[in-house]
Amino acid sequence: MAMDMNTSFDLEVRQHCPQARVVYDLFHVVAKYGREVIDRVRVDEANRLRDDKPARKVIKQARWLLLRNPRNLKREDQQVRLKDLLAANQSLMTVYLMKAELKALWSPATAWGWRSAWKQWLRLADESAIPALKQFAKRLKNYWRGILSRVRWPMHTGQLEGINNRIKVIKRMAYGYRDSEFFFMKIKNDFPGNP
Repeated sequence: MAMDMNTSFDLEVRQHCPQARVVYDLFHVVAKYGREVIDRVRVDEANRLRDDKPARKVIKQARWLLLRNPRNLKREDQQVRLKDLLAANQSLMTVYLMKAELKALWSPATAWGWRSAWKQWLRLADESAIPALKQFAKRLKNYWRGILSRVRWPMHTGQLEGINNRIKVIKRMAYGYRDSEFFFMKIKNDFPGNP
């Protein structure tokens, strides 16, 4: 069962589906890393540069550069800005590179390959001396089984997330529906063939 890395979801699955194997979805883990580590370090670094207004502004405005996948930076100026930002700030460089290593935990073909990458990631996080990264790694240890499960069961929640986002757009476009039957009809219309 692929799902978000959420304690509430875990408890429900354990209670109602005790035989199910949980696979944590990469997208949700990386999004959580972005919120709890990259954003925290970016804000801390901006605060540290309180007296250097131009440098502070660059860091404050770099949120989306740091959270986006490098291959999604289409414009050359975005790639240059990211490269300059990372070269100028060691902490941001560290958490940015650790994000790539975190994503790599979803790609090993064997459990032994995963175990080696996992131990290395935890060691690097601990050695980083970045409090937000160390805290995230400490919490992530409790979820290792669901991350390792990805090796055996390569599933994700991508299609479900896409459907949920489309439903939100339908709802937003109508500013809400008073008639739930009409709302469900609109959803069924957008996904013909799905039960």
